[in-house]
Amino acid sequence: MTRKVRLAAGRARALGVPTRGTTNPNRLRRIDRWVTGTPWVADALRAARDPLVVDLGYGATAVTTVELAARLRSVRPDVRVVGLELDPERVAAAKPFADPPSLEFARGGFELAGRQPVLLRAFNVLRQYPEAEAFDAWQTMLARLAPGGLLVEGTCDEIGRRCCWVTLDETGPRTFTLACKPSAIERPTDLAERLPKSLIHRNVPGERVHDLLARLDACWDTAAPFAPYGPRARWVETVRLLAAQGWPVLDGRKRWRLGELTVDWLSVAPATVGS
Repeated sequence: MTRKVRLAAGRARALGVPTRGTTNPNRLRRIDRWVTGTPWVADALRAARDPLVVDLGYGATAVTTVELAARLRSVRPDVRVVGLELDPERVAAAKPFADPPSLEFARGGFELAGRQPVLLRAFNVLRQYPEAEAFDAWQTMLARLAPGGLLVEGTCDEIGRRCCWVTLDETGPRTFTLACKPSAIERPTDLAERLPKSLIHRNVPGERVHDLLARLDACWDTAAPFAPYGPRARWVETVRLLAAQGWPVLDGRKRWRLGELTVDWLSVAPATVGS
């Protein structure tokens, strides 16, 4: 990383730049629901010798970290969640919500304050970086995961109705997920504004993510006869049509009904990385 924030003299450095801190209750519910409901992700937490989860850059209040801890207990009752923030005032404000050892808050950045989680959630923390630095941050975080660990990194709107994220393991990106409240969009390309930093500048002709969004819009138009049954039914038919055309859709109707779509990363990967 080219930008760093010093924790304190004589101590290790916390890597990164503080975010705006914007947060709201339930803002990250769609991400949490996907994590707990996706077998290969939830299984990583179940199988971990140390069920440590880090929530990086939780923002001005602790609410989304508190919610994450509560939701993950349905998967692993002994889960330990640590919220990390660069801003010491945000850490201090979160302390009253701590419940050690199951829920704690501390200062830290991309170096994860020396911790090695099996699951790392990093949302709305990379949008302010140039693309190359965002890819560097991926590598920094991945190097600090526990063996078999996963990073879920992405972006969402202020109330969590439009979300996009990438899930990575030690080898790199594995999947890309779009999630929305179907009644809150007019067409799938509305989600483009919430693409993660690794993809948001690639939504141009010739790039794979642009092809995906364009194809989703076309399927959405074809699925128009389902509109009388509601936006959710139209979204399900849209994704079904996409899968029928050969796109590597990795989830099924149960997830589609939640307004989700997960595809193999290679189907959206940038033509050149970090340029």
